[in-house]
Amino acid sequence: MSSAAPPVLPRAGAPYPWLRLTRHELAGAFGDLGTTLPLLVGMIMACGLDPGGAFTAFGVLQICTGLVYGVPMPVQPLKAVAAMAIAGHLRAGLVAGAGIAIGVVMFGLMVTGSIERLGRLLPKAVVRGIQIGLGLKLASLALGSYIVSDGWSGAGLAALSAVVIVLLRRRKGVPAAFVVVALGIVYAALAPGPSGAQSAAAFSFPHPIVPSWAEIAEGFVLLALPQIPLSLANSLYATEQTMRDLFPARAVPARRLALTYALMNLVAPWLGGVPVCHGSGGMAGHYAFGARTGTSVLASGLFFLALGLFFAPGFGRVLQAFPLPTLGVLLLFESATLVALSRDLLDRRDELVWACLVGVLAATLPHGFVVAMVVGTLGMRLWRRRMVSP
Repeated sequence: MSSAAPPVLPRAGAPYPWLRLTRHELAGAFGDLGTTLPLLVGMIMACGLDPGGAFTAFGVLQICTGLVYGVPMPVQPLKAVAAMAIAGHLRAGLVAGAGIAIGVVMFGLMVTGSIERLGRLLPKAVVRGIQIGLGLKLASLALGSYIVSDGWSGAGLAALSAVVIVLLRRRKGVPAAFVVVALGIVYAALAPGPSGAQSAAAFSFPHPIVPSWAEIAEGFVLLALPQIPLSLANSLYATEQTMRDLFPARAVPARRLALTYALMNLVAPWLGGVPVCHGSGGMAGHYAFGARTGTSVLASGLFFLALGLFFAPGFGRVLQAFPLPTLGVLLLFESATLVALSRDLLDRRDELVWACLVGVLAATLPHGFVVAMVVGTLGMRLWRRRMVSP
């Protein structure tokens, strides 16, 4: 191939190197910012967390997963924990205690083999439904909050960014995420008001969060119990399936995902971090923007590490340089990639109907992922029994 020819990305499922430094990998590093950055910032502001510790821990954990898995394995704040912590302005010790409790529970499920037994009970159509539901929730967040957050000018930026992504998706030599992020930076630079980003630079060292036994117990009841079913569905089983879809040569069982999930949450508080997980949506987002190896997550981790070590004192001013409509567009295309994984059910109409039903339940009901997983699994078992009975 001549030097002038654009690089060709391997097809889905083809073998990839463990790490590969290309512009596509670096562009893919932006694929999950729409999910991670707002949740992380929201928890910092609502719970009084040290931004240096939160960003530094998040970056370290991303770097570790990129090196361990060799694919764009995401690290994301726990969504249910983040939502309840932000809404209730919960204290930092309680949030850290919940993360430790979740880590212990997940480690116990992994050691006892319960992860595999629970996974065998979950039909593939239900996993696809969980992915659809998460995609719908992400799209709702993008369209209902991020894209409209800055009025007509922000909506115009989002529309232009979406057009750029559509036009460049087939142009492998020009990573769409780079262009979209550049548009966001230009938009922020032209926006009125002081940014103060230069004065925000200062070194800070993260401080650990040491929860009490009472905070661990309270965090387990208040935050961990609602989170665990969602984590089983999305962070383990749906991520395992997404990895089999996109990287079959690197596919790992849910049990191994549970191990790294548990270890991350047992380590994060000692670095001042928030409870985290893996996620099928994050992997789909990285993949949608060009990521094929662990380099994209490694690059994203270095970004958060630098933000935590050098820009934490003025993180609010720094974050103003990246507009929410841009994050919304990235999130919207992440959701589309996630929903598209269910196309393998198109020739199995009955299972596709079940997957869509599970997706709607997960996206619309309170505790929807729990309800959808239970209703979908029991419903499909009854339906299959009725189909085979005389």
